[in-house]
Amino acid sequence: MALQEKLDRFNKQQEKCQSMLSNIAAKSSSSRAAVAPKPAPAPPFSGARPSAPVKFSNDTERLQHINSIRKSPVGAQMKRVIDILFQTRQAFTPEQINEACYVDVNGNRDVFEGLRKNPKVYYDGKRFSYKAKHDVKNKNELLVLIRKFIEGIAVIDLKDAYPNVMEDLQALKAAGQIWLLSNFDSQEDIAFPNDPRVPIKVDDDLKELFRSIELPRDMLDIEKDLQKNGMKPATNTAKRRAAAQVQGISAKPKPKQKNKEFSKKAKLTNAHLPELFQNLKNS
Repeated sequence: MALQEKLDRFNKQQEKCQSMLSNIAAKSSSSRAAVAPKPAPAPPFSGARPSAPVKFSNDTERLQHINSIRKSPVGAQMKRVIDILFQTRQAFTPEQINEACYVDVNGNRDVFEGLRKNPKVYYDGKRFSYKAKHDVKNKNELLVLIRKFIEGIAVIDLKDAYPNVMEDLQALKAAGQIWLLSNFDSQEDIAFPNDPRVPIKVDDDLKELFRSIELPRDMLDIEKDLQKNGMKPATNTAKRRAAAQVQGISAKPKPKQKNKEFSKKAKLTNAHLPELFQNLKNS
């Protein structure tokens, strides 16, 4: 009897221990499940098509343009640089030139040396700038320069002095401070000072040459001479005479009376130099 009781007690203890072990195992598995890290999400499928196409370069045309400039002749690249210097009138480093007009001055030795030796370019060792033939910056300096050239100065030599130099020349002419006279041989304008303090002396040979000029008697011949010297006649005698014949009017020119003094037509022939010869009659 005592042995049976001991056996029953042992079995109960075994069951109790078994239940305790089961509870411990259950708690341990639940805690491990809570701490276990979640798996990383799978990377997107590499074959999936993106929403927008990817462009390797948005500057294809610009890069092609730059490449064409740098492969152009040396003279063409120099012209681009000189045009930038002329338009801006600022000093540029080689890097700034590259940014402004895509000419790689440092990368092209021929372009660099050509600019350095160009008479229209000034290089101070670091920067390039435009160099005009005459160093004037405004209308007052322009007038001072013209007054130094009593014989006249070619307008073409003044055109690149500064951006609005041509407007200032016209303003000085309108104010009566200079003369702008045309050279019929080269079709270029010459600027003369109109300063009363500057004495103008005309050689006797020039006076005799002026007085010896005799105009043709027929207006047709005068118009031909004007056209031969690059001038456009203000009249059209041939057309006028043809119209007169149609209307029955005689187109025979009146005989010209020779005058020892200067005729009006002779003065018109030299109308481009009125100020120089206005006092010849009294000399």
